[in-house]
Amino acid sequence: MCVLMGGTSSERAVSLKTGAAIVKALLENDGRGPLRVQEIEIEADGRWTIGGETHDALTVLERTPREALWFLALHGGAGEDGTIQGLLRSLGRVHTGSGVGASALCMSKTWTREVLRAAGLAVAPALVVEAHVWRENRNALLERATRLGVQGFAVKPDRGGSSVATFLVEEASGLPDAIARVLATGDAALVEARIVGAEATCGVLGRQGGALRVLTPVEIVPKDGRFFDYAEKYNADGAQEFCPPRTISSTTSKRIQELALRAFRAAHCDGYARIDFMIPRNEHEAEGDPIVLEINTLPGMTDRSLLPLAAREGGLSFRDLCLEILRLARNDVDL
Repeated sequence: MCVLMGGTSSERAVSLKTGAAIVKALLENDGRGPLRVQEIEIEADGRWTIGGETHDALTVLERTPREALWFLALHGGAGEDGTIQGLLRSLGRVHTGSGVGASALCMSKTWTREVLRAAGLAVAPALVVEAHVWRENRNALLERATRLGVQGFAVKPDRGGSSVATFLVEEASGLPDAIARVLATGDAALVEARIVGAEATCGVLGRQGGALRVLTPVEIVPKDGRFFDYAEKYNADGAQEFCPPRTISSTTSKRIQELALRAFRAAHCDGYARIDFMIPRNEHEAEGDPIVLEINTLPGMTDRSLLPLAAREGGLSFRDLCLEILRLARNDVDL
C-alpha cells in the first residue's frame, strides 16, 4: 500500500494533512489488523521522497511493488488533474479515485460546467476570462461580467481548489482587482453570478456502471460576512458543518442527493467524489433548485474535511471510509 501525498500545487499543505490522516487510519488495528503502508511524498520541487530518500518519480516507482495499491492523497495541480493518474496507469499501477478523463475534466470548473449543463443540471451564469483576452478586451469583458448577476459575483481560478485566490465581490467596481489577482496565479478567471443562499456538499461512493452510494448532504455555515474560503475550511474556528443539514429542508436534501448522483455519472467519476452546491434563497427564505458549483475528485480527508463527516453520518468510520475507497479501487477494470 502506497499513500501518495504532498505535490507542487497551492494545496500541498492540505494534501500532507490528508495523507497523514489516511496513513494513521490504515495503520490502526481495529480487529481487522493494520495494513502495510509506505508513505511517499511529492516534494515542492516535484521530486518524490520514499524512506527518507529523494529521487525522480520513475526511480521511486521502480522501488515499489507493481501490485501495490496507490492511495492518492493529493489535491490540486498534477495530483488531481489526471497527470499522476496517467503516469500510474501507464505503468500498470492501481490507484484510488477517478481516472485520467474524469480527473482532467473536473479539474476545470469551466469544462465541468459544460458537461453538467449538457446533462440538464443547473449552474450559475458565468464568464471565463483568459489573461490574453483580458489584456486586449478588458472593457468588453467587464461589461459582459457586470451583466451576470445583481447580487454580486464570485471570482475564482478555473483550475484551483480549496478556495485559494477566490473572491466574493459585491459591486462591479471590484471586479477588475479580483480578476487581476486570479490571473496573477497563472490560471484563467471564472466570474460567476453570486448565488445567495445556503451552501452544501454531497459525497458519492461507487463505480461507473455499478451501484452508487450517495451520502447525506452536509450544510456549510461560514461566519457572518464570510464564505467557505480557505480559512473557513481549514481553521479550527472556521465554518460550522452540519450533517444532516440544519436549515436545508428534507425535500431539498433529497434533491441534492439526486443531483450529486447525476453529476457523478455525467463526469464519469469513479471511486468517490464530492459535489458542491448552492441552494438559492429569496427574501422569504424559500429554497430554489440547487445549483452545482463543482466536483471534487480527490476531496479532503482531514479532521476538518466534509466527506468523512458525511461518511460518519452514514455509519462509516474514517478507517471504514478509507477501506471502502481502497475496495472500490481494487474493482477497477479499466487499467
